[in-house]
Amino acid sequence: MQAIVIGNFDGVHCGHRQLFRLAKDAAGAGGRVVAVTFEPLPAAVLRPDNSIGRLTPSAERAELLRSTCGVDEVIELQPTPELLGRTPEGFIADLRARVPFDAVVEGPDFRFGKARAGSLDTLRELGAKLGFRVIEAPPFSVDLTDGTRVEARSSVARQLLAAGRVADAARVFGRPYELRCHTTRGDQRGRTIGWPTMNLDSHGRILPADGVYTGGATLPNGQRAVAAISVGTKPTFGESARTCEATLLRHDGRPLDLPLDWYGFELHLRFGSWIRGQEKFASLDALLAQMERDRAAVLVAESV
Repeated sequence: MQAIVIGNFDGVHCGHRQLFRLAKDAAGAGGRVVAVTFEPLPAAVLRPDNSIGRLTPSAERAELLRSTCGVDEVIELQPTPELLGRTPEGFIADLRARVPFDAVVEGPDFRFGKARAGSLDTLRELGAKLGFRVIEAPPFSVDLTDGTRVEARSSVARQLLAAGRVADAARVFGRPYELRCHTTRGDQRGRTIGWPTMNLDSHGRILPADGVYTGGATLPNGQRAVAAISVGTKPTFGESARTCEATLLRHDGRPLDLPLDWYGFELHLRFGSWIRGQEKFASLDALLAQMERDRAAVLVAESV
């Protein structure tokens, strides 16, 4: 038996994991579960002028689908105009010729085919004709830190990140939001004021709201560190491009002893919780005093 789930899976969140749990049940012992996804995301093709950024790039998404969802195979379809223009019937017929599936698991709002004309009812009709099962997954909800309950969706995670609510976004993802990006040369100001930073090349990735966050980091050798993370435009020093940078700390609060010009390696940076918004300080001394308070807040939060 082979069960598939079709979707973008950007973020690979708790709702996605529910889909694949049901797919695994449908496939049964010895069966296979396949994720059918798209690269790039169809929105990037349909609305090229509206760049929305990615929660999880292709390689990271595939890894998470396998490690957190138990997927046996990830198939990426290129959303060409031809593919996006296929009728729902044509899309499923072509897909089944490539992946001989016995069951499909989708949520109630699933849409597919040209102009998103196909619905879950369409899929059921095709299943009856072609001989595959259609399993509807109920929405999956999570509780946020303020007591509200929301559906686990990529769009919800994006909204939470845009508001700086990284701890709540982690509840949607089922893990901390993480950037896996290469380090790049920054303005090198941090090293002169006792706060050397790792600057990330986060192009194409979604950054949380401008502000300061607690977090953690993993270096290429597996070494882990506490991270004081800053996202923003550094207004105290004049406006600059929006960046994400982190000071990596030992658990005693001292900066991690790393080469100052160590660029081009992949840093895994995890967001923990919001500390404060971006501010413009009247002087360097005022900024440094606040950064010391930030350091203390980071150490307390990451020691819990």
